[in-house]
Amino acid sequence: MRTRRTDPVRGKVVVVTGASSGIGRAVGLAFARRGARVVLAARSADVLCAEARRCADAHPAADALAVPTDVTDERAVEALAAAALARHGRIDVWVNVAGVGVLGAADRAPSEDVRRLFDVNVMGVVHGARAALPVMRRQGGGVIVDVSSVLGGVVRAPYLSAYAMSKAALVTFDDVLRQELALAGARGIHVCSVLPGGVDTPFFLHAANHTGRRVRALPPLVPPERVARAVVRAARTHPRRVVVGVSSQLLVRAYRLAPGLVRTLIARATEHRYLSPPDGTPVTSGILHTPSGAAGAVRAADRGGG
Repeated sequence: MRTRRTDPVRGKVVVVTGASSGIGRAVGLAFARRGARVVLAARSADVLCAEARRCADAHPAADALAVPTDVTDERAVEALAAAALARHGRIDVWVNVAGVGVLGAADRAPSEDVRRLFDVNVMGVVHGARAALPVMRRQGGGVIVDVSSVLGGVVRAPYLSAYAMSKAALVTFDDVLRQELALAGARGIHVCSVLPGGVDTPFFLHAANHTGRRVRALPPLVPPERVARAVVRAARTHPRRVVVGVSSQLLVRAYRLAPGLVRTLIARATEHRYLSPPDGTPVTSGILHTPSGAAGAVRAADRGGG
């Protein structure tokens, strides 16, 4: 008689930032559906609480806690870790997903928007790691998963310099953190970088836009649930780096073989297909300084207003 194997994710305590929308929302639900105890963090308190209820209903063993958190605030992130410990006594997996975008020419995007992007995309991850690592060292193990991007982590595109720099910074941060953990003998702690390409989320609808042009989605877009599955696998198997999606994997291979050609093609696609011709699209700071609230959704098509 075959013994039924227990899901290794079941019962794990998983903290997810950026959990009210897009990839983060899909990640929280993916872990909950496998019986994990999820601690969800984002700025949009009402949406976050609703998502926690959804996660709690996803599996008989699931438990979900909503902790409204601005990841740019180091003390708030420390309080997030403390809330997870108060509820469960440990943190097995910490997933840094919270991220924002800025569209605009490198020399024209407002400095305050670029600075805010770095506070969220980079310092938010630093704050998460600093909150999680002392806990994981005490308990003798754990996994940190950082969601970077193929855009920045490998290739570049015009009008997205701040975003690409921030995602490249995460890849470097993770590489250095692995080295330091190895030198310290903390072999039970793993750091994984997940690099998706284009994902069907409200990300660019929420991004600050200083181009005067509309953003047009280009296929192929990976569903956020696929990225979430990659994050769950990374938490189980501990790869150093995962590129999500066949098209993204092909892009990475092509860039290794012909980087100049790939850069030219990406630049042309961004200029002529991804962005509309200049049409006076109003300047917006998106959700850089205010939560997405009810506009949060897993997929772009689910977002209110489009």
